[in-house]
Amino acid sequence: EPAAPDAPGGIPLLDVRPPDARPTAEAGAFAHAQPAGPAGCYNRRRMKAVILAGGFGTRLRPLTLEIPKPIVPIFDRPFLDYQVELLRQVPDVDEVVLSLNYQPGRIEASVGGGRAGLPLRYRVEPRPLGTAGAVKFASRGIDDTVLVLNGDVLTDFDLNAAVARHREHRARATIVLTPVADPSAYGLVETDREGRVRRFIEKPGTGDVTCDTINAGIYLLEPAAFGHIPDGVPWSLERRYFPALVERGETFVAHVGEGYWIDIGTPASYMRAHRDLMAGRCAAGPFRERTAGAVRRGARCRIEAGAELAGPCFIGDGCSVAEDARIGSESVVGPGCAIGPRAVIERSIVWRDTTVEADAVVREAILGLECHVGAGAEVGAGTVLGNRSTVSAHSRL
Repeated sequence: EPAAPDAPGGIPLLDVRPPDARPTAEAGAFAHAQPAGPAGCYNRRRMKAVILAGGFGTRLRPLTLEIPKPIVPIFDRPFLDYQVELLRQVPDVDEVVLSLNYQPGRIEASVGGGRAGLPLRYRVEPRPLGTAGAVKFASRGIDDTVLVLNGDVLTDFDLNAAVARHREHRARATIVLTPVADPSAYGLVETDREGRVRRFIEKPGTGDVTCDTINAGIYLLEPAAFGHIPDGVPWSLERRYFPALVERGETFVAHVGEGYWIDIGTPASYMRAHRDLMAGRCAAGPFRERTAGAVRRGARCRIEAGAELAGPCFIGDGCSVAEDARIGSESVVGPGCAIGPRAVIERSIVWRDTTVEADAVVREAILGLECHVGAGAEVGAGTVLGNRSTVSAHSRL
């Protein structure tokens, strides 16, 4: 299966072509990515990381109808790159296992066999197994601690601090928590004074809020306890496995992460993540240097006279911005886009190879790849267009 092409300048771009080679469900993985068995599969002297990337991305539709959530672009790179770069913080992690179910071939075609200096392996569930079932399935043959990351989490937490806490307490499991301003909208995790997990509170009422810490989707788990997860049956970490650890009195501790955290799984939070990255609230991506009002331009862009670029904004490789067009602050224009004369892009995300014709306005919207916005059309706040959508000239959305 062909690897994803590189953009000018060597930046990996998304390749969403349907792959020729599909995963082998019976084997549970791509043939080239599989270990031969427990004796020769993994280097057990090091820690393995598992990214739970098998979800359907329903909250992000229509963007994820063709592009699985792990490879939706953050600026011009697959989201998965940001997660692998986070895992590189932990020196003991020498390999990342991707637990997949939805469109696994497209993920492998985009990211290949390694990212950010870490090798990738693929484990494809024969059917959706839930978060606990997926972890157990992906961890087959692994004896040592597994660092698990939900596939929709963007964060700059210090993972080494969580690893140190897990080892200090010789825990069976460690869950990373994050404080939120309005905990009533989430499931809460309540701990005692020593940081041991006491109970989980699902979507509490106002009178049931006893803490402000929620599950951040990052765990350290010991495979020795995976025998409590049934094989081949959908099983949830949050609703079944973790509460059972508490009931059995296992050593189950919490670590409160410090720093930036967001779940990118909705259009609103996906857009918010870009704005936060551009504002330097999360130390990742092309704006990690935190230069106020920066304009990040890729290679071979053509910016014509009179065009206005208001930072912070991002313009990908090979874009053209015609005379008197405006790219407003907090806007992202993906590689290969063409912005016509006097067109306006304001606080929007435009995926690669999209055309916005003369006098059109795109404001606080998300446009999928290869879209076409006709002359004088207006795409308004909250609009999300799927790939290859067409907005006729002078239409209003």
